[in-house]
Amino acid sequence: MRTRLEPAAGSLARLYDVALLDLDGVVYVGPAAVPGAREHLLAAQAEGMRLAYVTNNASRPPDVVADHLRSLGMPARDTDVVTSAQAAARVLADLVPAGSRVLVVGGAGLHAALTERNLVPVSSADDDPVAVVQGFSPDIGWSLLAEGAYALERGLPWVASNTDLTIPTPRGRAPGNGTLVEVLRRASGRDPVVAGKPEPPMHAEAVARTSAQRPLVVGDRLDTDIEGANRADVPSLLVLSGVTDAADVVLATEPFRPAYLSRDLGGLHATHPGTQTEADDAVCGGFHARVDAGGLVVSGEGPDRLDAVRAACAAAWEYGVRRLDPLAVRRSLAAVLR
Repeated sequence: MRTRLEPAAGSLARLYDVALLDLDGVVYVGPAAVPGAREHLLAAQAEGMRLAYVTNNASRPPDVVADHLRSLGMPARDTDVVTSAQAAARVLADLVPAGSRVLVVGGAGLHAALTERNLVPVSSADDDPVAVVQGFSPDIGWSLLAEGAYALERGLPWVASNTDLTIPTPRGRAPGNGTLVEVLRRASGRDPVVAGKPEPPMHAEAVARTSAQRPLVVGDRLDTDIEGANRADVPSLLVLSGVTDAADVVLATEPFRPAYLSRDLGGLHATHPGTQTEADDAVCGGFHARVDAGGLVVSGEGPDRLDAVRAACAAAWEYGVRRLDPLAVRRSLAAVLR
């Protein structure tokens, strides 16, 4: 059981051979780059770390994603991008013969991934598909969902690229593929095989395509990136540039706890301090944290206020986060991080 964040005396870019990078909230948010992302990735690459961009978003083919990354100045080749559409296509290729027709409830990303696996994408239940695959596309409407329902009624295998309920956009959180999967789940009374994070096929696809020996998962979501890493028994770096804040990670239960913590991708080429625990007091840098009557007391000072969060994680994870008052934890962290 992980009761504290891991220390790293050297740069993570030298400890791990490949960074399996989530995109939304890590490298970019919508069309814009996360500040400093390009410089941090180039610095990690200069230390010998290879970069792979691993996304649950199945709407775009890898070359389109890579073009977007290059337009933001990121070091990216088409082959550096791994999508949940590719993971779903691999799952399907193990289920049905080559050349099979597959009904696509999704967009261009799934069409390209199926073609790569010698499967034939179709858009109607009347096209004699032998399976159904579903992934996010902003253009999905009632008609295509209905085709999926008609095909599922026949008992065909069903693979979903992911079940993320939301996706980040510049205007806020929007419905993700999970909401569309739920439509077909309700209509069919069935559950799909899920390929994307946190399920194992996504991590297996990324490792297979990168030949990673010592991968490091980098993400901003506890329930996809970090859980997926823990299920694959590989270390992870949580960055706070996306949907997860400091209180979320302090309150994380065991399946969702990262090995390392950073504000952003600068954590790839930085050292990570350890924590010490004495009695009920956890210490990191110049900060102390302890649990008191269901609340969290954080005090001290130091050059890196993220050390306060690291100390708070050690105190909370050792004590048992389910016994903590989430509002009290948020108040305590806000006081020291402001």
